[in-house]
Amino acid sequence: MTQQVDVVAAVILDGDRVLACRRNRDRAAGGKWEFPGGKIEPGESSATALRREIREELAVDIEVLDELTRDATRVGTTTIRLICLRAMLVGPRPTASSDHDRLIWLTISELPKLDWAEPDLPAVRLLAEPTL
Repeated sequence: MTQQVDVVAAVILDGDRVLACRRNRDRAAGGKWEFPGGKIEPGESSATALRREIREELAVDIEVLDELTRDATRVGTTTIRLICLRAMLVGPRPTASSDHDRLIWLTISELPKLDWAEPDLPAVRLLAEPTL
């Protein structure tokens, strides 16, 4: 039986840079890069869940702008339904994370060079597409 998990992630923009976070090695998909975020709790909107998760993980506040992608990815027996939302920082950049061992700021063109967690790949591909 497949379990479904609803997750939200922040594509945090700061000028021409985007925040990428590497998952702690002791977590699922440890060592892979992702956009920060987490599970949506019952009764939460995606934006409310994202603001809460970013505050918990990165100890910073964000302003949610708009939806970038909404995809379902099967990982083992779990389907991860990931909503990626564009956001911007309200205040300073984060310096540490409760769930990640590295935080880096990259240009859009640098994003595909990292080893991303599978659920984040559709957003990375969309962001990295050349615009006409």
